[in-house]
Amino acid sequence: MSTSPVMACVALGANLGDAVATVQQALRDVAGLPGTQLLKASSLYRSAPYEAQGPDFINAVALIQTQLGPLALLHALQALELQSGRERPYKNAPRTLDLDVIFYGDVSLESPELTLPHPRWQERAFVLQPLAEVWPERVSALQLAAVQDQAIQHINPQDLP
Repeated sequence: MSTSPVMACVALGANLGDAVATVQQALRDVAGLPGTQLLKASSLYRSAPYEAQGPDFINAVALIQTQLGPLALLHALQALELQSGRERPYKNAPRTLDLDVIFYGDVSLESPELTLPHPRWQERAFVLQPLAEVWPERVSALQLAAVQDQAIQHINPQDLP
């Protein structure tokens, strides 16, 4: 564990099985990681696969405060993916759960395992829309306009089972 807590942003997505239930459970699981507290979770969003195939994704973004270091956080998230049955048969394959570290404080990192901030976060409506909901200062109108052609829909809580 690192010594002082850091605010981090995690993107969540799923498009296999009961994706809504999986993302909701993953939010609880992320909040339960050692030395970690959920600060804010976005609503759920439905998005068409982007540079991927398969059914629509259910997406969300979580802002957390964590004492886990960046790689420890990544490994903890990968363990949650495995618990949910995540397989990686090929790049961008449909998935039961996908958890990505988008930001880890102000850390810039480029390693074989992890790049921070996430190198493609600004290209993806399924990250930008929920991020704008929970951390509006981090997302500009120009960034949102640049991804407006990507299909994404806010899911109303009353429409959830």
